[in-house]
Amino acid sequence: MIDTPGILSGEKQRIDRGYNYASVMSWFAERADLIILLFDAHKLDISDEFRSVIESLKPQEEKVRVVLNKADMINTQSLMRVYGALMWSLGKILQTPEVVRVYIGSFWEEALKYDENRKLFESELHNLIDDIQRLPINSSIRKLNDLIKRARVVKVHANIMNKLKSKTPYLFNKERKKEDLIRNLRETFYQIQRDELISIGDLPDFNQFQNNLRNYDWSKMYYYKPKLIVDIDNLSNEISTILSESSVNKDNENFTNTNSILTNYSNSLFGSISSEGINKGKRGQWIVKENREKYDKIFTTLSTDGQVCSDSAKQYFLSTKLPSIVLSKIWKLADISNDGTLDKDEFALAMYLIDIKLKGHNLPDKIPFHLIPPSKRHLST
Repeated sequence: MIDTPGILSGEKQRIDRGYNYASVMSWFAERADLIILLFDAHKLDISDEFRSVIESLKPQEEKVRVVLNKADMINTQSLMRVYGALMWSLGKILQTPEVVRVYIGSFWEEALKYDENRKLFESELHNLIDDIQRLPINSSIRKLNDLIKRARVVKVHANIMNKLKSKTPYLFNKERKKEDLIRNLRETFYQIQRDELISIGDLPDFNQFQNNLRNYDWSKMYYYKPKLIVDIDNLSNEISTILSESSVNKDNENFTNTNSILTNYSNSLFGSISSEGINKGKRGQWIVKENREKYDKIFTTLSTDGQVCSDSAKQYFLSTKLPSIVLSKIWKLADISNDGTLDKDEFALAMYLIDIKLKGHNLPDKIPFHLIPPSKRHLST
């Protein structure tokens, strides 16, 4: 993950940069397995510099994903307009046959301003995490595909150079014949395409190849070796077999349960500062007791047989407008007995964690001892 410098606009991009920004981004993009373009739902304007960066990513278009962030800050109707405007702007720049994948969400841990699209945000988050999880196999498949492309390029190049060498005299008029062959190079391309059954898309760029030939010492041409060409074909066939097997395995692959990943989402992806953030109370008093009366009243309305299950707590927890990933983490932290339900003390702890999160504190990665209910402290020793 590379946090790039902010995009500049207007005079700043011409004055403040001491290097070619788009070229640097292109260098990173070639070496990355996934490229995420981040857009703010409130700022969809694409500066000239950002446009040049996006255009430089065209050779890597299969790696590009787009994230429309802070989508909870606008209502559904505005979100539809913003999404449409973003797709229209990107379509004008990328001009690719396939539409780039856009993930919509609000990728932070604070309460959602508009939570009417919560299910959409959660679904998009699941899909983005799945996309990231698939990186190892997708990266391997892409490298194998690149190797096949490279093998085809080598084969085509060898056939072209062999055809030119076979038409070049050994002794006399070599330079004049060389000029004729370069001038009529397109005819050689057609012969190669017809005789070797090569796709026109596999032929090199005509003008560039023609210019390179003019500056090349033809006396250094290697002799054509049919056995090496056979080896290239065998290599391509073997890689194709590997790819077909990989595709089957990819379709049948059982990825780690996304819910469990989302539970630890804050820790594993973005990290969170373990916050003792919270007053430890006076003289060792359990700080949660300060609001215990309020928490117990809520517990009474939700509990069955002295326990609150996740289904009972779900709607109330969601009413806080905190993202589900945060609520899942709070549930896991509060369930000290690890039985899938919350008793009165654990529920009070969960409500306390919700309150401190709504006040802007970071959640701890692990419940500190002073926050553990006195009735549960023996479980942590």
